Amino acid sequence: QVQKDMILREQVKVLQHELGDDGDEELEEYTARIQAADLPEEIHTKLTKEVERLGKQPFGSAEASVIRNYLDVCLELPWHKFTRERADVAQARKILDKDHYGLDKVKQRILEFIAVRQLNPDAKGRILCLVGPPGVGKTSVALSVAKAMNRKCARLSLGGVRDEADIRGHRKTYIGAMPGRIIEALTRAGTMNPLLVLDEIDKLAGDYKGDPSSALLEVLDPEQNRTFKDNYLDIPFDLSEVLFITTANDASTIPGPLYDRMDVIELPSYTRTEKFNIAKRHLLPKQLKNNGLEGRVTLTGSALYAIIDGYTREAGVRNLERTITSVLRKCAQKIAAGEAEKISVSAAMAKELLGPEKVKPTFISRKDAVGIANGLAWTSVGGEMLPVEVAVIPNGTGKIEITGSLGDVMKESAQLAVTYAKVHAEEYGITPDKFKNTDLHIHAPEGAVPKDGPSAGVTLTTALISALSGIPVNHDLAMTGEITLHGNVLPIGGLKEKSMAAFREGISTVLIPRDNASDLYEVDAEVKEKVRFIPVGTLSEVLKHALVRPGRTPARAVRGVPQATSLIANDKPAEGHKEPAAVM
Repeated sequence: QVQKDMILREQVKVLQHELGDDGDEELEEYTARIQAADLPEEIHTKLTKEVERLGKQPFGSAEASVIRNYLDVCLELPWHKFTRERADVAQARKILDKDHYGLDKVKQRILEFIAVRQLNPDAKGRILCLVGPPGVGKTSVALSVAKAMNRKCARLSLGGVRDEADIRGHRKTYIGAMPGRIIEALTRAGTMNPLLVLDEIDKLAGDYKGDPSSALLEVLDPEQNRTFKDNYLDIPFDLSEVLFITTANDASTIPGPLYDRMDVIELPSYTRTEKFNIAKRHLLPKQLKNNGLEGRVTLTGSALYAIIDGYTREAGVRNLERTITSVLRKCAQKIAAGEAEKISVSAAMAKELLGPEKVKPTFISRKDAVGIANGLAWTSVGGEMLPVEVAVIPNGTGKIEITGSLGDVMKESAQLAVTYAKVHAEEYGITPDKFKNTDLHIHAPEGAVPKDGPSAGVTLTTALISALSGIPVNHDLAMTGEITLHGNVLPIGGLKEKSMAAFREGISTVLIPRDNASDLYEVDAEVKEKVRFIPVGTLSEVLKHALVRPGRTPARAVRGVPQATSLIANDKPAEGHKEPAAVM
């Protein structure tokens, strides 16, 4: 029997050789690759058993294909392959300054991180999370960090990911199983210490297949990711040497436990001057090269400012780059047609090429008016001006109507404003019977845009008192803050974005809650130079500054605080609240 078995095996080998399938050579190759990989004992033992199983499988069986794929994935991982990290603060500063204009606070935070790595290479790194509006350079900053630290970089987008298996992988018993995105990114990077950029972490979804944000907890926790276990590999894998940088547009939609594991760095909206310098230093040279116009076309400073002011209105610079490219394409058409050899684009020529200006004036109060107060709003793409209007309708029955797609929080703020006006009517010359014999209509313009948030109280109250008393509101003043029933002004969030909106509209004075005075540290220096901030603690102070009474001299503002326009204060969305287009 033994001799018969041996003869049959030899015949099988001959047949396999004729078919081009040398099973023994394949097994020997896998065994050699496992030995060369110098794997930890647990992993070496597991892969060796898989090779033995492969040797017992009939040629062409489905199980053999599964084992081959598994061995290939495991052996392609960059075991013991590392790039030499360059933790040099001076060199990193040069690279960041070369690649990015402005963003001083962001650069400083990254340099602090690199300095710690320079002094203690074995320190457990925090997970950096870059939060900011679209187009402000979150992903490009992360790529610059990889260049500065001499790490390989791999990027994976998490937007719309709703299956836990996308993070942890599928078990290899399933048809079409594959490892998760983290392991796949490491294989792409080819090292054990790359920089992984996890884009759009705030847009993770979840369904009946699992919660990917919970699966990311193990990946992003320095205490757990030393033994990260992918379902497909089914062996512990060390992620402790990987540097993770995540990006998000809105931090409020990141799950709490995941947010707690990250060190958040906010990237603010760009000012007009910053956009000009970014366009001049980065966007224009890049697009001149892409369009083959180097040395043939130049854009004057006035042309760039005309494009920024008249055709783009955004927190970032993506639309600015598209508009510059549009101008260059039209210049390329003229040069290709032989109409000119070189073109210098002025402001007038830029407007001629691009057509009518697309940025229309924002609807805010541009002159002292009764019943209109300018407010400030926070949105996920930066700050916005948000006026509030109140009309008093005579011969009414005391009815109050609220329009403008206001959320529940703002409707309650409107009720507080009405109550405050009734209690303090005498102070502002409002007769008690006015509330019985008139109807009130409170409106926030652009009714199609949903608005909500806990910081519109002062704007609503100011507009309401102005409408009832007939005293106009200062048009060059903006305000933000929530109120209590007794007229105290509560602190708000998103002051940096709101102040930027006021600065953009040329507002000279902004009223802010007194408890937010310390937050002025975060406001851009250019904004603080142009806008004057006045901290207020009560509604009586707000109305004293906002209402323009005959013979009243403007109140003095706090030194060093920038000026702003009358804006409705909008706050960041409350936790668990669906983000509206504008948050008061």
